[in-house]
Amino acid sequence: MSELDKIYLFRMTHIENIPHMLQYGITHSTSLNSNRHFTPIGDKSLIDTRNNFILSNGRRLGDYIPFYFGYRTPMLYVVQNGFNMVAPMPPENIVYCVSSVQKIMEMQLDFIFTDGHTVDGFTLQYTPKDINNIDTLIDWTAVKAKYWRSDNDLDLKRRKEAEFLILGDIAIDAILGFLVSNEEAKNKLIIFGADAANVHIRSDYYF
Repeated sequence: MSELDKIYLFRMTHIENIPHMLQYGITHSTSLNSNRHFTPIGDKSLIDTRNNFILSNGRRLGDYIPFYFGYRTPMLYVVQNGFNMVAPMPPENIVYCVSSVQKIMEMQLDFIFTDGHTVDGFTLQYTPKDINNIDTLIDWTAVKAKYWRSDNDLDLKRRKEAEFLILGDIAIDAILGFLVSNEEAKNKLIIFGADAANVHIRSDYYF
């Protein structure tokens, strides 16, 4: 059986969203506790496409809050460098919110996980009944790959972007900690009210 407490989940958000998150958790735009001043990151057109994408269970992808299984993702590369009409963003403005598969299960949240980028036609979707087989369903070598362009493996990027999708709002108790790029960002989170013991500098998780 997989050690689910050691399978970590990473969600990136703008640092200015942290105060709301510390009070209400990670919320949807349609939630009663939604962040009316939410600062997005990423490609707006892709976000809109994802929100309206219909999953195998008939629900919209927008009903779920997505996490990655790894860090230094293609999305982060785009956000930091400003490709695809996205304004470049300094790493100190980007925070990783970290949970684990075990924590999500303990909180009895419904979820789906995928073996690649969710909206890709080759990607397979799995439900909680598949969770004990996650070690063989996810390509962990791809997830941890530092580079995702390979002439010998044109599917590498898709597999690196495997996702863990959580239905509905997520209470702050589900977040084990935060990862930031430097001391300045760490201090800002502490001023916002985050527990200093749960904020860690991981500059190598950025580009």
